[in-house]
Amino acid sequence: MRGVANRVSPWFLVLLVVTVGGAVLTTSGTPALLTAGIVLLVLGGWAVSLCLHEFGHAWVALRGGDRSVRDKGYLTLDIRRYTDPVLSFGLPVVFLLLGGIPLPGGAVWIEHGAIRSRAARSLVSLAGPAVNLVLGAALTIAVATVSMPVGLAVGLSCLALIQVLAFVLNILPVPGLDGFGVLEPYLSAPARRLASRVRPWAPLALFVLLIGVPGVAAVFFDLAYAVFDAVGGDGRYAAAGYGELLFWR
Repeated sequence: MRGVANRVSPWFLVLLVVTVGGAVLTTSGTPALLTAGIVLLVLGGWAVSLCLHEFGHAWVALRGGDRSVRDKGYLTLDIRRYTDPVLSFGLPVVFLLLGGIPLPGGAVWIEHGAIRSRAARSLVSLAGPAVNLVLGAALTIAVATVSMPVGLAVGLSCLALIQVLAFVLNILPVPGLDGFGVLEPYLSAPARRLASRVRPWAPLALFVLLIGVPGVAAVFFDLAYAVFDAVGGDGRYAAAGYGELLFWR
């Protein structure tokens, strides 16, 4: 069972192929193919990062004592293993394509009672956003240090910014997001009970504010761009990539 539970899912490999195919199209030099390539690169790469984000949660949970994550198939990077493939992956991709905001995706059910300590439970929540930040930094380093066609640099920079946006969004201390999960083990029982009551709608309220209130969105994007600059991102390339991703606007 252990080999099956740890085997990389073919579905994850399909997402990688889509991402690489998009990267190849960005080098074509044809405007239409460039746009199509950036869309495939960014959306495919975003789906790949959603899998890696949830893998990060599961792997740290396994190290912390929750053996159930292996039996649930969370270590296979299989999008079908998460709570709901449509809501966990389809909806985030649609939100990204329509609004440019990386809505948190997949979900893994962790048996928190099996985790050895509060610090370990906190690290389980931190692991997912940390994966996004590492991916964003790795992509910016690749763009800065590897000679590549401009179209590919634009697509990778856009994907890198999206990883940073996902990190900043997920790390907010809002019930239902990973940032709150980092703090939750250290909160009092009444505070945790209150959080459990608002958890179902708190992220939705946040997204409504981000989409509907320009000032809130501006603060969020300013913070994300500050982090993006700190990890060496090229804001001009990223903005150009967003323009291609949201070509329909």
